[in-house]
Amino acid sequence: MSTDNKYTSILTLFLAPCFLFACGNGRSGGADGAAAGRGGSGGSLATGGSVETGGMTNVGGQRTGGETAAGGSAVSSGGQPTGGASASGGSTATIATTTTGGSLNSGGETSGGGTTDGSTSSGGSRSESGADAAVGGSTRSGGSVDVATSGSAGSGGLRFDGGVDAASGGSSSGGGSHPDAGVDRATAGSDANPSTAAGGKTGAAQTIKNANYAGTSSASQTLDLLLPANALLPLPLVVRMHGGGFSSGDKAGEETGPAANAILAKGYALASVNYRLSGQALFPAGVQDVKAAMRWLRAHAAEYGLDTDRFASWGESAGGYMAVMLGVTGDQTTVFDDDSLGNPGVSSAVAAVVDWYGPVDLATMDSQQTAHPPASCPTNWLQHTPANSPEGTWLGGALNTPAVSAKLSQANLISYIATAKTLPFFIIAQGDDDCQVPYGQSQELADALAKVGNTANLTIIPGYSHGDSRFETTQSAPDLALLATVFGR
Repeated sequence: MSTDNKYTSILTLFLAPCFLFACGNGRSGGADGAAAGRGGSGGSLATGGSVETGGMTNVGGQRTGGETAAGGSAVSSGGQPTGGASASGGSTATIATTTTGGSLNSGGETSGGGTTDGSTSSGGSRSESGADAAVGGSTRSGGSVDVATSGSAGSGGLRFDGGVDAASGGSSSGGGSHPDAGVDRATAGSDANPSTAAGGKTGAAQTIKNANYAGTSSASQTLDLLLPANALLPLPLVVRMHGGGFSSGDKAGEETGPAANAILAKGYALASVNYRLSGQALFPAGVQDVKAAMRWLRAHAAEYGLDTDRFASWGESAGGYMAVMLGVTGDQTTVFDDDSLGNPGVSSAVAAVVDWYGPVDLATMDSQQTAHPPASCPTNWLQHTPANSPEGTWLGGALNTPAVSAKLSQANLISYIATAKTLPFFIIAQGDDDCQVPYGQSQELADALAKVGNTANLTIIPGYSHGDSRFETTQSAPDLALLATVFGR
């Protein structure tokens, strides 16, 4: 990418019908970031020091009550993004991003107020790959049940499979709530499980903690699901993956901060995913976990009132890699699919991807950083080729050795774009002063998507570093406004 074009915005998007389905050549068009004190704080993706964890917040915390966002109200894009110039050619954007039909506020506002954008979804709930199951009838418990309420249990009883703890701040809803074994549920009031009828609304906010999506008891293979209060059903879902150089991090950090609050305030459900790290299992184990988590969420969509046509992945740094991986492999079988982790045959596809400064082609990172060194670290940026680098540790050796070459090819997300039948909408953001992941990774992704007719929304921000806290304060609102055009809410 030429330096002359580095700050130019590629923001022209396809009309809404092109977002979710093939447009022209069978592909549709679509990155967002890390909060201060979460993965990416301090900027290391990395070896030789702290790895992008920075100070996790709200570990184990359960979100109760109606979620509200910090900062202000979400700003709608003002209209559907339209198709146009592709990302090919290397043009990138400054912080002042715009779309045809309206402006996007990037001045630090985040969503609030608890209201949704634009028209709301109607009609019946949608399903994919047999993901929706009939609900409404009570399910039998498979073992001992602990239910604590401050009010009376509703008719039919609140029944759970064995090993589930339910804590309710009000009356419990009957009629067949059915969480899996090993799930901790917290509610802020009545309605222990939402009705999945289209056009209905959720009750009190809920957090389903530590769902074992792979059928194991490992904390590394769990997810949390946060359901917003008084939101229109079925719920769009944003699935967030933490960063940490593939070696550290925790899902709890993805449940707090401006972006998380804004997601819930819009009436979207939020899932945060733990996956096996490099100290536990080498590539591709962690990636297989993320796909298994997505399959679990789609398989349980009817149970929690989720709209399977409106799933999005969102991640920063290593989590951005995971988010992009879901976008480019959702409709094809790859090394990232492991049926033994549960729900074989269920789709892991997403309708949109938000990628904040994620690596995508591990083999090109050092050459890109050499060609365009960051201003704040022109000679001492993170090296990715050595065996002790985050990527070398994850793949099991130095990236330039024959022993790792096969894994390096498999890990290259760019290679899956050409064989994808459909592609989601990509929203990509990165700073040009990133000492851990070169901004050329984001440009490379946008260029590869453009070659197959998918116009990504790419924003390269002058002076932003890796894990910069300003991503949350300046990018959450505009990226969520773009996401709202995909979801239609």
